[in-house]
Amino acid sequence: MPVVTRAIEDRSTETRKMACQIIGNMYSLTDQKDLAPYLPNIMPGLKKSLVDPVPEVRGMSARALGAMVRGIGEQGFEDLQPWLMATLTSDVNTVNRSGAAQGLSEVIGALGIDKLKQYISDIIETANRSDIPPYVRDGYIMMFIYLPSVFGQGFTQFVGPILPTILKALADESEYVRDTGLKAGQKIINMFAETSIELLLPELEKGLFNENWRIRLSSVQLLGDLLYKLSGVSGKGSTETAHDDDNFGTEISQQVVIKMLGVERRNRVLSGLYMGRSDTALLVRQSSLHVWKVIVSNTPKTLRDILPTLFSLLLACLASTSYDKREVAARTLGDIVKKLGERVLPEILPILEVGLASEDADKRQGVCIGLSEIMKSTSRDHVIGYSDSLIPTVAKALSDSEGSVRSAAAKTFDSLHANIGLRALDEVLPNLLEKLNDESQKEYALDGLQQVMAIKSQAVLPYLVPKLTHPPVNTKALSLLSSVAGHALDRELHKILQALSGSLASKLGTPDEDEELGYCIAVVQSVQTEPAVRTVIDESLRLLSSKEERVQAASAMILNVFCKETKMDYEDYLSQLFRATIGLLSHSDIRVLTAAWDCINSIVKRLDSTKCMMQVPTVKQALRYAVADLKGGSVLPGLCLPKKGMTCLLPLFREGLLSGAPELKETSALGLSDAIKVTSADALKQSVVHITGPLIRVLGDRYGPTVRVAMLETITVLLLKCGPMLKPFLPQLQTTFIKALKDAARSVRLRAAEAMAQLIVIHMKADSVFTELNNSIKDYSDDSSVRETFLYALRLCLTGGSKKMGAAIRQEVTKTITGLMGTAEDSVRTTNAAALGALLGCLPSEEKSDVILSHLLDKNDSNWMILHARSVALFVALKESYGSLLEDGDNREAVIEVLLSHSSSDKVSVAQFGLRGIAMMLEQDIRASTSLDKRLVISVKTAMKSESNDVKQLVAHVIELVSRVANHCSQEGLEESVSKIWIPTLITGAKEKNSAVKASSEYALITLLQLRKSDDCYKKYLPIIDGPKGELLLETYNKNLKRLLKLAEPKEEVLDVTLLK
Repeated sequence: MPVVTRAIEDRSTETRKMACQIIGNMYSLTDQKDLAPYLPNIMPGLKKSLVDPVPEVRGMSARALGAMVRGIGEQGFEDLQPWLMATLTSDVNTVNRSGAAQGLSEVIGALGIDKLKQYISDIIETANRSDIPPYVRDGYIMMFIYLPSVFGQGFTQFVGPILPTILKALADESEYVRDTGLKAGQKIINMFAETSIELLLPELEKGLFNENWRIRLSSVQLLGDLLYKLSGVSGKGSTETAHDDDNFGTEISQQVVIKMLGVERRNRVLSGLYMGRSDTALLVRQSSLHVWKVIVSNTPKTLRDILPTLFSLLLACLASTSYDKREVAARTLGDIVKKLGERVLPEILPILEVGLASEDADKRQGVCIGLSEIMKSTSRDHVIGYSDSLIPTVAKALSDSEGSVRSAAAKTFDSLHANIGLRALDEVLPNLLEKLNDESQKEYALDGLQQVMAIKSQAVLPYLVPKLTHPPVNTKALSLLSSVAGHALDRELHKILQALSGSLASKLGTPDEDEELGYCIAVVQSVQTEPAVRTVIDESLRLLSSKEERVQAASAMILNVFCKETKMDYEDYLSQLFRATIGLLSHSDIRVLTAAWDCINSIVKRLDSTKCMMQVPTVKQALRYAVADLKGGSVLPGLCLPKKGMTCLLPLFREGLLSGAPELKETSALGLSDAIKVTSADALKQSVVHITGPLIRVLGDRYGPTVRVAMLETITVLLLKCGPMLKPFLPQLQTTFIKALKDAARSVRLRAAEAMAQLIVIHMKADSVFTELNNSIKDYSDDSSVRETFLYALRLCLTGGSKKMGAAIRQEVTKTITGLMGTAEDSVRTTNAAALGALLGCLPSEEKSDVILSHLLDKNDSNWMILHARSVALFVALKESYGSLLEDGDNREAVIEVLLSHSSSDKVSVAQFGLRGIAMMLEQDIRASTSLDKRLVISVKTAMKSESNDVKQLVAHVIELVSRVANHCSQEGLEESVSKIWIPTLITGAKEKNSAVKASSEYALITLLQLRKSDDCYKKYLPIIDGPKGELLLETYNKNLKRLLKLAEPKEEVLDVTLLK
């Protein structure tokens, strides 16, 4: 025993194998009592040999264990079985599990068949479990490799129960489990092929039609092994040939198979194999074809022999709930038709037609699949020959109550159309269209059309669109068909969109509007090509210009859903889209306005920041066009919609303001300004914060003058439009404006002054503003340009917020202004004097009287600069504080005397402001229906004799202004007595050599004589103006005035030159 114990541990494979054999023989031939003491020493070596890499060593060791258990009995090996089970389910390697399975099989064999009956159910159950690791299943399935060898024919009774488990193992996800299952199956086939056919074949036949393709593949392989075993042929050779119907089988082997299986079973087996040749899995097809070629000797003859059985299986599979089975059956059917041709069609078609009337939807679907395969496999002539029965069958299937049947029928229609062409369209589709009017079949027929469209859109859509777009438009059908039309939609899309727009327009305001819009959404979501995108946009833009408001609204709604829902890129069309949709914001119909606003909003939301900025110039231009199209009113109705306002455009302008280059910031600000001007104050409420913040932010950065000017202009417009809403920003705005008033650029300072004038209107503590302005006027004594701007800002603030000024700051301001009346700097003096004129309106009576007497009506100062300042102040006071100036009745005569004195001054600048003051006084008298003072009228006439052409030109402007006011207040225009004085004056000016004086006089004559209205006034005064002046009037009228009347009316001249530009 020591020798054997050492031998079993030897390095030599032969030595280890012989040692195991000796041990087995010893326990079989000697008394077990003599060997019992040596058992503990022998078992470690045997266990080691049982997991040896060499299969022969493992086999000898297993047999030795079996002999030992048989000799000593189970009671001597209490720890062996647990060790074997643990090794059987270990994840170390396949060798260990194989040795344990072989050893356990020998041990069970030693204990007898009854022990196997106890174990077999647990083995089968565990091997079938899918919730355990694959290596555990692998170990248990290995038992099926070795148990048959141990028990021999005694194992026959277990073949049936274990075969499904083996087949399932052949479909396992783990490759090593599948390999083990295949070995187990081959073992069963090799041992029991001839004796257990009744047990093997039923399971293998079921496996041929299993849902799992791996099980089908394994069943084919095992069935092949069984047939090879029965027929005595080898399946190991290659069967690859040029043709699938080449055969390697013999008639003798066929007879043997028939003898062993019987005709009926042989037919079932071969039918299953033949169907496997058309399997959906490539490996199953290849394996089935290999077995078929090896076993069958003549394919056409065998096929005819098994046809009844095969056809029975085909019909069963066509009626199956499994798609794979129906597909395999249909392919097989097509293959049969291809091989046997016209001979089988008369038998097959009637059976299929009957099958279509079945209550089983799966069977009806199978029939459609079968018909499709038949038509693919047979010649066109045969299909045409049977078309009278095929067409009604297909039409019926396309409106079946089951969607799966309709889907299969669509493929059948495709095959039918491929064979018989337009006849399929003419005879099948009208039937479906007719059923669209039947409430009970409408949904089925519509889905049938949709299924056909999904497969055959290029041929079907051009046929259907004219019929579906004919009134009444079937929008539901159009939407569903468009969703599956693919590229075929491109050519018909313009017709579909036109029909959808018309239909949606008719449903606006009705309960069906939302449903109709849903159909439109489905159509535009189907657009998947660049040509289709172009069609949608071009057609929508065309319809937007329709004269029918409903069509415009419907088109805008469709365009909105397209821009919002589509995944296609329409960046190239953004300019067109913005111009068209923004243009609609001037519309009068609320539906059009809402749809256009929503469309703009959808477009803007789709844009990223870069594209947003790129579209700012386009949007700015489009806004101006829309404003130009306004028919009355000062706002765009589309930007005044409740809870919408200008929020659709604001993201574009904000992005340009915050992220754009300086040029784009300027454009964005100006565009935003344009939008604010045409938006109502109520509509701006929700956007004020989003607008003001970026403007202040950009204005605080160091950008060029043009950018800052644009920002200030926009803030000024916003303050003018909805000032009270900006109160939360008062501190920031005041600081920003004061800083801008000190800017190096004059344009920035002037815009800041205008903005400050609007800010003072809403300011709660105006004194702080006046204080800063007053202090800055004092501080910038060395910088006349900045001081001028602060004075200008003060003048504007006094005009807009004079009532808010406190007494203390009022006195400070009065002192500052009056102290600068004689300053040598002309621009500062003029602006300061204008501020004094504006201040007059906010002074109490005592202070006002003092200012009037000391600085407005004193005409005796010898300093011409002070005289000039007083003339300016008087003019501005007459313009902005007329009532306050003439509150005291005695002041009127004094004012007239001062004006006459100023207008006759030899200082041109003084004379000019004297004339401007006269113009203001005459204007106020005309508006008050008071007779004009002849002294003022004559002073205007006298000024035409001045040596200064500037004064002469101003005379013409004054007469034109007064005449325009008179024309506005009365049909007759100026008093006749005044006209008789001024007409000769203007005739004199019209004959001046200076072109500016001449032109101004001619235009003034046109206004005075109301020639743009008619020539009645001219005819009235022509006889009155006698002498040379009358002749000159006639000559001037004929030569110059008639020509000027054909030209556009010139821009009205502004007399107030104290307003800085």
